[in-house]
Formats: sequence, structure tokens, C-alpha cells
Amino acid sequence: MSYYEPLVYVVPPEEDGFLLKTILQKRLMVSRKLLSRLKLTEMGITVNGERRYISVKVAAGDRVEVRMAQEESDDILPQDLPLTIVHEDEHLLVVAKEAGMIVHPTHGHYVNTLANAVVHHWRQAGESVRFRPVHRLDQETSGVLAIAKTPYVHQQISEQMIRHTVKKEYLAFVWGTLAAPRGTVDAPIDRDPAQPHVRIVTPAGAAAVTHYELVEQYDQAALVRLWLETGRTHQIRVHMTHLGHPLVGDKMYTLHAYADWQAALGGLPGRQALHARLLGFTHPGTRAWTEFAAPLPADLAQLREALAGRGDGCAQFEL
Repeated sequence: MSYYEPLVYVVPPEEDGFLLKTILQKRLMVSRKLLSRLKLTEMGITVNGERRYISVKVAAGDRVEVRMAQEESDDILPQDLPLTIVHEDEHLLVVAKEAGMIVHPTHGHYVNTLANAVVHHWRQAGESVRFRPVHRLDQETSGVLAIAKTPYVHQQISEQMIRHTVKKEYLAFVWGTLAAPRGTVDAPIDRDPAQPHVRIVTPAGAAAVTHYELVEQYDQAALVRLWLETGRTHQIRVHMTHLGHPLVGDKMYTLHAYADWQAALGGLPGRQALHARLLGFTHPGTRAWTEFAAPLPADLAQLREALAGRGDGCAQFEL
């Protein structure tokens, strides 16, 4: 059986006599779920090179190692598709997803997804890795997306998301004039009973918090920077619509009052104008705070010029 590079922890003098389970959970931050898997893996947990039960005590200087068996996404067809890599190391892969690309194969969409492209990339590099995105982006949303290479890395970043310590920053073009340069939307979100694929703000929904800040104000629209405390489906799109400022190009949530302005853009941008600009978290391998960013893609840069009056179509707007 092949394994990823092990996690290693050398027991310091002040932890002499600690339970191995304590070292694994409190120092290496292994979750209960992952710990259960490791106990069933041959040589998954060792002390000084020998397999040990997690109930034993460790001594100062002991070398604790955790090994995870290598896996592959055998159910995902490798495809040679365009892939913009922002960063890659033995722990994770960070890419800039293109607008229009689905992250993971779903019913009716088994090919031409980000997963197909990533699996092909790893096969070409000779790596045996399972596709594990640590978060998702809507099909029409572009930007930074991280993919864990091991169950441990996936668990570590997921835990940070649960604790709301992951930094997720977006850029969005929205309709209208913002009443304030910055603000917070704290409004629960749930499915629309009449349209299950649509989300709405409702007291019965799950907690959702979005912070926003004005970057540029145009005559008919604005560019805003947004930070998420939660990660609900369509959260930014729903919250900005709730404020009366739906995203430019958003066919699902655009208010009728902005239909003429949208038509005047002549097809720009062809999707909701939302871009995941930055993703930051504590790197599971280095334990250092790390940020990854993706520049504004060409279609949104063109939209920015049009809204600012430097591109075609802006003169057609009338307030």
C-alpha cells in the first residue's frame, strides 16, 4: 500500500506521559472521524516506527507518525482541460476556476468539470490523489478555489471554516447606488418553498452573515468587496438582492427594475458578476497564515470599463 508523506510529531519533555490519543487530537489536530479511519489503516499510527494503540502513553523524544493511504478519484474521468494553477504543494492545490465550469461531476454533468481537469493534471504528474475541494463556487462564479490532497488537509481547513477563521473575499458588480460605503447583512437564508433551487431571506432559514464595502460607484451600478462569515448557497447573490442591489448579470435574482440597464450592456458579462478574489487560512502543512488571490477575469474587467463609461454601451444607460 502506498502512503502520503507522514505527519510527524516529536514529543517534547513537558508532554512525557501524555496519552497517544491526546497527542493526535490536541497537537496534530486529528479529528475523531479521521482517527477512526487511521486506526483501521496498517501503520496508520506509529510511535518510533511501531504500530501502537492510541490508549498508550508516550515518552519525551518519541516520534509519532500518522500515515494516510493514497487514494484516487476512480469515478472521475481525466480530461485535458484548461487549468489555471495559483499554487500547488504536497498538501493542496489552489486554482483559479473559470466562470461556467462546474466544480464536481453531478447528475447530467459527468465531464468538462474542474474535477475532470484536476484529476488529469495529477495523473500527468504521476500523483495518486483523490479530488477533495474544501469549498465550492457556483458554476458561473470565477475565482480562487482550494483542493485538499489528503483527508487530513481537508479536515484541517474544514475545521477552520466551521470556526469562521477562513478569509473569503469576493468582488461583485451590483446594480444601483449604495446608501452607505460599507455595511453588514445579517439575514438567514433558506430554500424558496415555491422554487427549491432558489434561495430567499426568511426568519426560518440558516444564519448567514455578509460584510460589504464599496470599491467604485458608477452611475447605474457599483463594484463592491465582500467578506463572508458563513457559506450558504447563493449567499452573496441573495443578500445583495435583499438589499435591493442584485448582481449584474444574475438571471435568477435580478429585480425587474434593472432589466433595461442589464439589456443596455449588450450581453456583458454573460453570467452573474461575482469573483472569488482571495482565500486565506492557516496552511495545514506549514501552520502559517497563507493567502491566495486571483485577478479579475477578462469578462469582468470589460464590464468594469463599460460601467465606468470607457467601454461600449455605457452611453445607452438612462437613470
